[in-house]
Amino acid sequence: MRLEQTGAINVHTTPFVEISRDEWAELAPTTKSPLTEADIESLRGLGDRLNLQEVEDVYLPLSRLLSIYASGARKLHRDTSNFLGERATTTPFVIGVAGSVAVGKSTVARLLQMLMARWEDTPRVELVTTDGFLYPNAELERRGILDRKGFPESYDRRALLRFVSEVKSGSAEVSAPVYSHLSYDILPGEKIVVRQPDVLIVEGLNVLQPPTAGGGLAVSDLFDFTVYVDARTHDIASWYQDRFLSLQRGAFSDPDSYFHRYASLTEDEAREKAKDFWERINLPNLEQNIRPTRSRATLVLRKAANHAVSTVLLRKI
Repeated sequence: MRLEQTGAINVHTTPFVEISRDEWAELAPTTKSPLTEADIESLRGLGDRLNLQEVEDVYLPLSRLLSIYASGARKLHRDTSNFLGERATTTPFVIGVAGSVAVGKSTVARLLQMLMARWEDTPRVELVTTDGFLYPNAELERRGILDRKGFPESYDRRALLRFVSEVKSGSAEVSAPVYSHLSYDILPGEKIVVRQPDVLIVEGLNVLQPPTAGGGLAVSDLFDFTVYVDARTHDIASWYQDRFLSLQRGAFSDPDSYFHRYASLTEDEAREKAKDFWERINLPNLEQNIRPTRSRATLVLRKAANHAVSTVLLRKI
């Protein structure tokens, strides 16, 4: 293991320890994967090259580490309650998963949900994406920011903060809005209900954002552990284009799809449209809002061009 120099962070002052994939895999050598190839197939997102070897080398050790952190958080909570003379109550361990569009963070979040539910102390694991807290398209259009969907200002951050706060406080039942990637909008009247989970995973582009300039609490302040899924910009751009082409040949053909208008494009036209979306919307969001939060993560999964994790950066305690 060695200290890592990331961006402008000097090698002597970085809060991270860099761990190679081989070293990381050796940290949980006796942990056997509870997943099958069918499980992996059900979790894999478009363009992801997730396989059992990747699960065993990277995500089993990570789920074990998360289990250790969750157990430690519960013990700290009990000890603090005892110190204060209060009756200890169980509160969920909350994990944030962040990263760019097309980097594979949704697959990581789903995989961690499935793996952590296998650990004895955390059988109830819920996953909520921040897509449900995007403003409806009509509101985005009213504000003139429909083309900035995914930027921090396109989310109802108060509603997201309220949701996580209520779950974290142990509320019996908390609901969240539902987002449809088919209609590219919030589904009116649809709700996801979370009922006192052992673990809550919150996945989204900007979940690691600090408080706004006016101060106050940010949703990232409520996380017990955070994961940032990282890769080189040109690799993410390539993955985004490949995913757009796959969707254009598949999901966009559905007449109910918001993007059905692009289903008849030639391959060259589709590539140009994907390039336009990337350069005009997703790249600026990555550079201005998402990547600057990387240094706030507890752990960074750094992917190589083949989508496999090559390095893990773990924040020093």
